[in-house]
Amino acid sequence: MNFDLSDEGRMLQDGLRRYLTDAYTPDARRAAVADGFSADIWSGLAEMGVIGALFTEAQGGFGGTGFDIALVFEEMGRAGAVDPLIDTGLLGGGLLAKAGRDDLLETVIAGEMQLALAHTEPGGRYDLSRVTTTATQDGEGWVLAGRKAVVVNAPAADMIVVSARTSGSTGDADGIALFLVDASHLTLAPYPLVGGGMASEIVLDDVKLPADALLGGAGDGLAMLVEVQARATLAVCAEALGLMEAIRALTVDYLKTRKQFGQPIGKFQVLQHRMADVLIEIEQARSAVINLAGNLDGDDRDLHLHATKNLIGEVAKLVVEESIQMHGGIGVTEEYDLGHLAKRLTMVDHRFGDALYHLERFIALRAA
Repeated sequence: MNFDLSDEGRMLQDGLRRYLTDAYTPDARRAAVADGFSADIWSGLAEMGVIGALFTEAQGGFGGTGFDIALVFEEMGRAGAVDPLIDTGLLGGGLLAKAGRDDLLETVIAGEMQLALAHTEPGGRYDLSRVTTTATQDGEGWVLAGRKAVVVNAPAADMIVVSARTSGSTGDADGIALFLVDASHLTLAPYPLVGGGMASEIVLDDVKLPADALLGGAGDGLAMLVEVQARATLAVCAEALGLMEAIRALTVDYLKTRKQFGQPIGKFQVLQHRMADVLIEIEQARSAVINLAGNLDGDDRDLHLHATKNLIGEVAKLVVEESIQMHGGIGVTEEYDLGHLAKRLTMVDHRFGDALYHLERFIALRAA
């Protein structure tokens, strides 16, 4: 199998890498981390067509394959970018695409709209079917009541997709619907995330919505969420791969320049062996991401997804621990790039299911 990029893919990769290298100066990164994202960088990504690369031609983009997603997010990870491509593009935009809201999706691809997905609830962990928020019909419209937790990018979002239960009880696979809500109609409690960006708690206190706020059918929500989260999980795995590569490069450079006993510490055999172990594990992670990208639309997608996210979580922990130990105290300072990259890579394991959760799901699928 040929894993080389196409000419178009290579052009996108080279252009995106150059753009992010120039755009993410230390000052720009600090500002983006504090504010949640940079409007200027976001506009630049849209102008380059990066958002469009996440969608098929039929949806108004020019890519949309697993390899397109992996390419974009590996470069985003390599730069330590905090821009909400996952939340606005793959989650929010993906749900708009599935609901046939082409008018709004066009605005998202153009970089003119920010989205967020409000699905996670207190105590929900990683179970997509655990929804206690209710949606009650009120004439031709709906009334939402409940609470959502850790809604990434909500403070910057223009519209928020909210999941709610129209029937059944907590944990039922049926009866979950999705609603597109103007963010100005919601009560937000914003806060910064450890790895950069912003999130919010949301209180839904009998929020009234018109009939056209419903995305898809009243019971289609869970199936739509499963599909877009699979693509988002590939994205976060590819982002982790880019973060690992950036951390590896920083660590190798440090080992070459930091001297002890009159020579670079990279000449010490014990550190060479530890760095070789890290490199091997990163290559294992790369193979897993490539495998998942190739099987994103296949029948065994979930099996590959769980295996990949589990491996990424384990390798990410090793890379973070080894790099900080080899750097010493400088590795955890805000002024040094490793501090931001390590925090962001650590938090990858907590999005869309940690390593243990995906190991359990993999075992369950293999045993079925």
